[in-house]
Amino acid sequence: MEGGMVEADASAFRECLSLSHKNPYVLRLAFSAGIGGLLFGYDTGVISGALLYIRDDFKSVDRETWLQEAIVSMALAGAIIGASVGGWINDRFGRKKAILIADALFFIGSVIMAAATNPAILIVGRVFVGLGVGMASMASPLYISEASPTRVRGALVSLNGFFITGGQFLAYCINLAFTSAPGTWRWMLGVAAAPAFIQIVLMLLLPESPRWLFRKGREEDGKSILRKIYPPEEVESEINALKDSVEMEMKDSEASGKVSIITLLKTKTVRRGLYAGMGLQIFQQFVGINTVMYYSPTIVQLAGFASNRTALLLSLVTAGLNAFGSILSIYFIDRTGRKKLVLFSLSGVILALVVLTVVFHESATHSPMVSSVDTSHYNNYTCPDYKLGATPAHWDCTKCLKATPHCGFCVSQVNKLVHGACLVSNDTTKDACQNEGKLWYTEGCPSKTGWVALIGLSLYIIFFSPGMGTVPWVVNSEIYPLRYRGICGGMASTSNWISNLIVAQSFLSLTQAIGTAYTFMIFIFITIAAIIFVIIFVPETKGLPIEEVENMLDNRTLHFKFWQTKRRTSYSGVELPHKNHPIN
Repeated sequence: MEGGMVEADASAFRECLSLSHKNPYVLRLAFSAGIGGLLFGYDTGVISGALLYIRDDFKSVDRETWLQEAIVSMALAGAIIGASVGGWINDRFGRKKAILIADALFFIGSVIMAAATNPAILIVGRVFVGLGVGMASMASPLYISEASPTRVRGALVSLNGFFITGGQFLAYCINLAFTSAPGTWRWMLGVAAAPAFIQIVLMLLLPESPRWLFRKGREEDGKSILRKIYPPEEVESEINALKDSVEMEMKDSEASGKVSIITLLKTKTVRRGLYAGMGLQIFQQFVGINTVMYYSPTIVQLAGFASNRTALLLSLVTAGLNAFGSILSIYFIDRTGRKKLVLFSLSGVILALVVLTVVFHESATHSPMVSSVDTSHYNNYTCPDYKLGATPAHWDCTKCLKATPHCGFCVSQVNKLVHGACLVSNDTTKDACQNEGKLWYTEGCPSKTGWVALIGLSLYIIFFSPGMGTVPWVVNSEIYPLRYRGICGGMASTSNWISNLIVAQSFLSLTQAIGTAYTFMIFIFITIAAIIFVIIFVPETKGLPIEEVENMLDNRTLHFKFWQTKRRTSYSGVELPHKNHPIN
């Protein structure tokens, strides 16, 4: 019921599963809208693998780090615009139309990327895809949240998170499948048009969000949808609570006039919601997740694995773990609550980042030496900096890979941890090295601790995905009053994409400037700050009807002992039992 408390525990997960036979209509809504999450995940996953082959086709991309970052980051720039405009489109035209527009943009962008003849056209396609992903990233969870029964709302919105991680896993499978196909990266990027087209067809057959319909005065349409979503014994109370909520917000709307940023910040409930919602979205990116997903094949090479195909195969494992973590989130989010889940998640992320920091520091300080004998074997291809260096005897693999122009490290499989040749990096040199059965490294050096780096990456994903991966989207889909839900959701999504852009744009440059180990160390300190933020600013919304969240925010005080429960009042002002319902 929307007007009172709903117990949210392990039975919520079982009830979510039972929808497949009790009320498949709800699952149909959630799955169809969740494809927007699939598009989001596919794009973040596919570009990491495609970039390895784009560099082979466009030599300017291989030579210039800023071009690699631009190909990744221009989609994020488009997503920032898409999320910003998407909030207004969601409120003005509805959640359904926003998802359809997002799909059309994503479809167009995928076709442009697949047909790109130079990096500039590829970047244009990335912008279109970014616009679609940015709009879908906030419209899909919002639609699912407003079309879900209160009891299973968290689990169904987490389904969107599963689609995101599932999309990333699918992207790595596609990447691996096309590694030997002609036009490798074109297929990787072009296939993305298929799920966009499928969602367009499915969404055309689905209704608008019932809460948006009530907000626009189309009550009868909204009631007919609610009767399909809720069982007969609950639907009338749901309709009445939603009707009362909309009427109250309409009165507030008439009193406060046009919505503006100043109006939002002056409204206590909205301001507190934005603190929590935007903060979670910002920290989701700044603890480093998309550096792992965008650049995981590169990170695998940094760990000492030379082959592009090996890098993609190992990255597929991390993507699979990410999807598995999202399944865990569907189970735990309505059982443990949003806040405890995200705090556990962040604590594990710190552990994983410590492992990565130590491993990459050891790899950089104990890399194989450059052998003058091995290098002279390829006399015509010797790295210019090494040839002209004052102390070539002190060169190791790490110093070789940082040389200008870009150089690579050629080493036999037997002595790869001892010594090798420092050669200029180009296709001719690469072929000359590999034709002798040797390994060619350009991103990272061979290391005896490379496998520990993979364990660190896996730990990161296992801890991040169930909590920090899904909770920000769930909280943002339920924490804002109905009148402001579109614009606030758009603001929060925009903050996510801006943070995403900053991290993606700076990660490779940071690793080149201060090293991979110290880059991960920065993420450790940011994650500690995220834990402090969550404890202080993020409320628990487990089991709260959407219409009651506003009342909770209005009465909320800082509650540092987040593991303890507090008594609170219902939407109507009646004090409610606190058992199993912590509000912080």
